[in-house]
Amino acid sequence: MSGSVRRVEAENSGQRIDNFLVRVLKPLPKARIYRMLRRGEVRVNGGRIKPHYRVQAGDELRLPPVWRVRPPAEAGRGGAASAPAGKGLIALLGRRTLFEDEGLLVIDKPSGAAVHGGSGIRFGVIEALRSGRGDRFLELAHRLDRDTSGCLMIAKSRAALGELQQMQRSKRLAKSYQLLVSGRWPKSRNLVELPLHRYVTAAGERRVRVAADGKPARTGFSLLHSCAAGSWLRARLHTGRTHQIRVHAAATGHPLLGEDKYETPASLACSTAARVPRLCLHADSIRLPWRGAELRLEAPLPPLFAEVWRRLEDGLPEPARPD
Repeated sequence: MSGSVRRVEAENSGQRIDNFLVRVLKPLPKARIYRMLRRGEVRVNGGRIKPHYRVQAGDELRLPPVWRVRPPAEAGRGGAASAPAGKGLIALLGRRTLFEDEGLLVIDKPSGAAVHGGSGIRFGVIEALRSGRGDRFLELAHRLDRDTSGCLMIAKSRAALGELQQMQRSKRLAKSYQLLVSGRWPKSRNLVELPLHRYVTAAGERRVRVAADGKPARTGFSLLHSCAAGSWLRARLHTGRTHQIRVHAAATGHPLLGEDKYETPASLACSTAARVPRLCLHADSIRLPWRGAELRLEAPLPPLFAEVWRRLEDGLPEPARPD
């Protein structure tokens, strides 16, 4: 996992640094490469460069330590986990089943596992389940971000899928999340209602921002714990927009810890000092009427949350300043 130095050959001269790194660091996720560039972790000829810098023949690139394949993290139910491929992911998902009957399967999705393939991801949760099980029908009833862990519902029949989608539209299905954010969250702030607009960056990454012409979005927040460095919150979605919790938290000045899309210099410094290895967002419970009963399911909180919180409460050292 040590850092490395690469010299640019003449044939690559003039290529944008992000495109050059995507090629030479394959199969490192593009999001990790863009984050390295935003954070100034890549040095060219000993100095920092902008993400749009074009490499020149003879440039010496010093790269930070990176994993080519995401390393195993906390194994087992409730722990953070990487996204193993094929049989490893199939076996992991089998151990994280929270509920199953003839129409519904609910799993505790590990952080790092995409819910479906695409955008360079060959094998997601739904593909793993279809490959490893004998069900004739399996479809995602909703989605979670790749780095979000917790309750994920999969329909086992077309009728069940329609029923679950209708519940979400009529607000009869309640989802709860726990999250860690930077800074002290005000006790009086229990609702964020800001319209959200989806867009794609020049690098092809999907993003969301608060915009007057965006779609209505409403998130309820409740404060569980707070300290000088950060806050532990519960969030409940009243609407289901892409990255809604992440953007609403960031818009109030309190980005999630481990954030790589909506971070600020202050939240990045907090995440770095607290040694946060992943996005601190966990879908901890869902509640819905199901087959004549009220069904409530909970995904155990990853131990990572308590570990990061202890470091926040103990006080964080000043982050090292870049050279």
